[in-house]
Amino acid sequence: MSHAKDFGQESQDAAIAEQIQYDYRQAGLTPADRALCDYAIKLTIRPQDMSQEDVVHLQEVGFNDEQITIAAQVIGYFNYINRIADGLGVDLEEQMTTPAEEWLNRKADFR
Repeated sequence: MSHAKDFGQESQDAAIAEQIQYDYRQAGLTPADRALCDYAIKLTIRPQDMSQEDVVHLQEVGFNDEQITIAAQVIGYFNYINRIADGLGVDLEEQMTTPAEEWLNRKADFR
């Protein structure tokens, strides 16, 4: 079972779950959810570019300081765990992977 299927079952909206997996920007998220996803992507891909403006933007869409702190910790934790697994050559479970070619054909460009 993929993460999109897990989220799809939890949210009861498999189509949105799949869209989020490939390009959350096209998933019709609320402004707050979109801002949180943007924050997570930036913190994951370009952590050196993070600034107070990123926090202010989350505050502007309704997140309080505690929520932002928790989000940063969760995002950082998952990045840490993924890097440890990658660094040790840990193979992902089959249900956690999408064939690389399929994902690359469908993914968004976050550069």
